[in-house]
Amino acid sequence: MVRTIIISRTEIHMSPTIFILYALFFCLHFTFFFARDTLTLNESISGQHGETLISAGKRFELGFFRIMSTPRRYLGIWYYRSNPKITVWVANRDFPLTDDSGVFAISKDGNLEVLDGNKSSHWSTKPEKWVSSKGIVKLLDSGNLVLSEEDEHSGSLRVIWQSFDVPTDTFLPGMEMNVNLKLISWISPDNPGSGNFTFELDEDRENQYIIKKERSIAYWKSGVSGKFIESNDTSVLSPLLSNVTRSSLNITKLFPKLRNNNPNIIIPSILDKSNMRLVMNYDGQVQYLFRNSESAPWIMAWSEPEDNCSVFKACGNFASCNSKRGSLCTCLHGFEPVSPEEWNSEEFSQGCTREKPLCSKDGKIRDFQRLKVMKVGKPDEESEANATECKEDCLRGCNCQAFAYDEASQSKGRLGNSRCWIWSDSLNNIEDDAVGGHEIFLRVEPILKGQINSTMQDGGSRGRKPQWTLIVTATIASVSVLACTIAIIYILKEKVKRQEDRESTLALQYYDSQRHVKDLMDSVEFKEEDKKGIDLPFFDFESILAATDSFSEANKLGKGGFGPVYKGKFPGGQEVAVKRLSSVSVQGLEEFKNEVVLIARLQHRNLVRLLGYCIEGSEKILLYEYMPNKSLDFFIFDRTLRMLLDWEMRFNIILGVARGLLYLHQDSRLRIIHRDLKTSNILLDQEMNPKISDFGLARIFEGTQTEGTTNRVVGTYGYMSPEYALDGFFSVKSDVFSFGVVVLEIISGKKNTGFYNSEKALSLLGHAWNLWQEDKALDIMERQLYATAKTNEILKCINVGLLCVQEDPNDRPTMSNVVIMLGSETATLPTPKQPAFVLRRGLSSSASSSSKPETNAKLTVSLEAR
Repeated sequence: MVRTIIISRTEIHMSPTIFILYALFFCLHFTFFFARDTLTLNESISGQHGETLISAGKRFELGFFRIMSTPRRYLGIWYYRSNPKITVWVANRDFPLTDDSGVFAISKDGNLEVLDGNKSSHWSTKPEKWVSSKGIVKLLDSGNLVLSEEDEHSGSLRVIWQSFDVPTDTFLPGMEMNVNLKLISWISPDNPGSGNFTFELDEDRENQYIIKKERSIAYWKSGVSGKFIESNDTSVLSPLLSNVTRSSLNITKLFPKLRNNNPNIIIPSILDKSNMRLVMNYDGQVQYLFRNSESAPWIMAWSEPEDNCSVFKACGNFASCNSKRGSLCTCLHGFEPVSPEEWNSEEFSQGCTREKPLCSKDGKIRDFQRLKVMKVGKPDEESEANATECKEDCLRGCNCQAFAYDEASQSKGRLGNSRCWIWSDSLNNIEDDAVGGHEIFLRVEPILKGQINSTMQDGGSRGRKPQWTLIVTATIASVSVLACTIAIIYILKEKVKRQEDRESTLALQYYDSQRHVKDLMDSVEFKEEDKKGIDLPFFDFESILAATDSFSEANKLGKGGFGPVYKGKFPGGQEVAVKRLSSVSVQGLEEFKNEVVLIARLQHRNLVRLLGYCIEGSEKILLYEYMPNKSLDFFIFDRTLRMLLDWEMRFNIILGVARGLLYLHQDSRLRIIHRDLKTSNILLDQEMNPKISDFGLARIFEGTQTEGTTNRVVGTYGYMSPEYALDGFFSVKSDVFSFGVVVLEIISGKKNTGFYNSEKALSLLGHAWNLWQEDKALDIMERQLYATAKTNEILKCINVGLLCVQEDPNDRPTMSNVVIMLGSETATLPTPKQPAFVLRRGLSSSASSSSKPETNAKLTVSLEAR
């Protein structure tokens, strides 16, 4: 008997508690139902509905994702509930979807496919052709996505395709490291596309690994970079990459230095191997990471290359690398750069070559220089020999460049076990002042005593001199050295005395010059005798006319408050920017005096250089170094040109401007406040290096003075600090405010004086502040930066920018602190307070000036209550 029970809707009466329990049960049941780990032929994963596959043990999850606020969407695998998401595999890494309409499914021909809303394929597998209604794809707890077919006769599964055979940038336990497997880095932290670096087996050496740059250039090699006696690179990687069957590993034996470098880290003696991974990072560093448990944070236990000197042949042949020096590479004694024009650049050098051959018609080079604490690439020969025998072996031919030996075993009485290493071809991967380094002996021409180990000098066929001859020679040498020492001490004392007298004279001249400067800046006119106090080349007016083709319109670069600017070219090809004082500009005379006085005394790579000036009748002209790339605003506010500035270039510009301001505020002979820092006053040279320009509104401070006031507020709205715009009060913190605005404009590509919310009339500062409070600070970044952005650096710059534009000057950092914050990788930055000028209406972005009462009337600014 079948009973049919009909319940009328009006007959159902449940208490709120029972209703909640039923709802909770339904939700749990719904979640359980959809927490699947498999797909069959007629099933799919929809990006629009946020569907995912979750492995049985809830270790990994597969689904569609996007990074930050970019529109690009990918199908990938990540650690289950990892926050932030740790992605280990990406299917359509080079062909992202543009919206959330993506679908992942098994196609009718047996392929796995990622399709967009128009059914266009963005990624697919290419297994053998098969048609089966029993095909199944499953996400395993190992992180492996496996496509299988069930055998109709035996019922067993046959693997058709698996993601472990085609990894992206991550190696997981269970993968097999073979010649076909490559880890390819992401383009950037926010772009999983195929990047520049590849980690793979080194086909030329057994059980060794290599990182290649741009798919072919050797960037790092295991067992080579700086270690020729012992190498533990392979032993560190092998337990993970060899696909061993053990489920757990002794982590302390794998990474013996980990606890020494990180004393606060708790390291278990035995670690589950599934909690390890190897990542080929976007910056070219391969990283070995582990965690104590599934809920613990990841710890980087090992990485290579550790620094610039660990890069394969970082400095080329016969050049020593030291990342602690200002210059990375230095030629060994007796060698010179192969390519001198590239030696001082930031790029890796082509190496060095000998100035003279080891053997010539005059004989062999028989001396050696002892180089201490060195790491160097593997030698060409290895044998058993003591120090004397090792040296003699090196001297027998004309191809031995250096040797090294190890007699540690002889101290234990086991003679004959000393090791000797000889380099016959070239020395590379050299690093000095290195931990774990070794002494090597470089074959060189005779050099100053004290640089050569006397025990390694070769007597050759010169024979032994009688003992009395040696005694007489030593005595004469000692007396000569003593006499020379006394003479040098006397000369140095006289030199110091003369220097003190000279410095006193220069100090008096400097203060006289400073008084002249003050008189010059306070004067209403510019007289002929004033030229005598200007430490700057004078150009005659006729030569400037010839250089600018009589100030032709074709040579005109632009026009400012001072007057027009022209491009000039002198005989010999030197190009200059010529700034001509407008005859109707009252402001121009003050600017002219300011720049002649101030810029002539400033020398810094991030300040524009003033080359000379001209005064003739009513003509007043300044000559600057020519900047072919114009100003910063010419790029960042142009929709086309802004695409030429990637994030690295923008960060270098930010750092360069910060260093230039630091020089003005602290390191120059005169303490200077610029008062008109803005994007149009930051010029860019041929290499896009920033140079601060336009010192017409700058003020010089004496001694310990750090602030001042004025009744005439001049500057550019949008960049002026509130205390200056409203009260005429200016200090070094006024420039800091302007710098903060410039930083936010560089990141966003938008002007501060634009409107970013029609209802609230937000300025860029207000817009950035709102996004910061909502934890969406990265949304201010313009879209062109997504491909090259470094998330941590951008967040750091946004933080610094907001710190600089805080309303209270006392809350803003100094430029010295700004430079430290920008350059540090580990510094913890303060949390910014609300900036000034959050709300705005009707402000002009052009340069303006007014008296204090007029300024207060013109600036209709609303500062939100604290």
